[in-house]
Amino acid sequence: MKNDFQVIIIGCGVVGAAIARELSKFKIKIAVLEKEADVSFGTSKANSGIIHGGFHSLQGSLKAKFVVPGNRKYDRLCEELEFPFERRGELMVAFDEDELRILQIYYKRGLDNKVPYMEILGRERVLEMEPNLSPDILGALYAPTAGIICPYEYCFALIGNARENGAELLLNQKVSWIGKNNNSRFVVETEAGNSFTADCIVNAAGLYADEIAQHMRITDFKIVPRKGEEYLLDRRVGTLIKRVVFPCPSSNSKGMLVIPTIDGPVMVGPTAIDTENKTDYSTTREGLKEVFQQAQRMVPGVRISDIITSFVGLRPAAVGNDGDFIIGKTDVQGFINAAGIQSPGLTASPAIAEHIREVITKEGVKMELKSNFDPHRKTVCTKIRHLLEKRDFEQYGKIVDKNKAYSKLVCRCENVTEAEIIAAIRDGHTTLDGIKFATRAGTGRCQAGFCTSRVMEIIHRETGIPFDKITKKGKGSEIAPYPIKKGNGN
Repeated sequence: MKNDFQVIIIGCGVVGAAIARELSKFKIKIAVLEKEADVSFGTSKANSGIIHGGFHSLQGSLKAKFVVPGNRKYDRLCEELEFPFERRGELMVAFDEDELRILQIYYKRGLDNKVPYMEILGRERVLEMEPNLSPDILGALYAPTAGIICPYEYCFALIGNARENGAELLLNQKVSWIGKNNNSRFVVETEAGNSFTADCIVNAAGLYADEIAQHMRITDFKIVPRKGEEYLLDRRVGTLIKRVVFPCPSSNSKGMLVIPTIDGPVMVGPTAIDTENKTDYSTTREGLKEVFQQAQRMVPGVRISDIITSFVGLRPAAVGNDGDFIIGKTDVQGFINAAGIQSPGLTASPAIAEHIREVITKEGVKMELKSNFDPHRKTVCTKIRHLLEKRDFEQYGKIVDKNKAYSKLVCRCENVTEAEIIAAIRDGHTTLDGIKFATRAGTGRCQAGFCTSRVMEIIHRETGIPFDKITKKGKGSEIAPYPIKKGNGN
């Protein structure tokens, strides 16, 4: 049957995509159901992109169990899937004697979690490494194995490779009901009117994981969104810091961070406010003030005037389990949770995926390795901006000779070409946000003021989607309020 699978994964953020990629190594039929118009449009799109060293997590927790093994897998994953990744390191800084004692606590925690190469550094060494930090800093805990990635490029790479190895991705499939048929197999129905059957379900639904679990009368956890406001600064201040900088943390948050991003700009935030609203993505004056007060305490050169955009992430914090991950089998045979996965979920995701595969095997799904599994992603588009940043004009010329579309800039702020937009569309990204995440078109200083109409023109030309049906992030977010005739896209 077309809609019959051995495993259905609900949710395609970084965790769902990592699980799909891990399972695609085996001779089983897999489907990933995602309620949005593209992958990573939920919690993952606002992830800070930090691959944590692992000293924050309390020993004995699932976070501690998966964070360091997850961290170790990124070098190989980066090589296989060709997403950008750099081990920059992270610093937890202290300003007084009490905070210096806190550094010792986290250093011990890191040792318990087997975090390698950690050091507690004095003021002079810290300022030598990061001269733009506040001179009031007394010391820092340094974990050099921490890194940075682009979370949605990582998600795209995972699910892209999973699909190349046989997994099916089904978008715009919001789950409306889950039950069991007469053969005790799962039946999943979606608001799109589709019905699917499976032997096993993996609940990786992020903010909505508790609602998915409730379909099977699993009510032992609740997801409470933890709202985090973040602010992206202009690319010209990207040299402020090289490493991720933390304050000493609070009970529910790692604090306001100053974060170098893999693409150049610096990001500051996030806040941590628990809310009941799973769709509240509004920023506030209070959040802005709080973020910059703490960021400027650590890095005085951070300025509000350098903001180019702000956004909110909602982390799926689980109530009732001390904020830990909820991973593993449930009282319902074949129904497996990968829920409550907030920080360090991105770091832990490849290790979580391997664990979920082990749980699925124990639940009775036969797992036989494929002899033809290919770990290397085939559809990798050249990012011209990296060549231009390196001033590698010889290589750029060779690429343009083969494809003239690489010579046509669509996004001037981020040096994104028409060829890259076309490649993203042909890879399945047909919303403005999907193309933005895949190429960075629209993420620069002008925030898509220049390139939106040009991207829409290419979407229309490549897909035939009418201009008034082109959306920012799926149905209900149409850009044009009325039909536009062909040729008037600019």
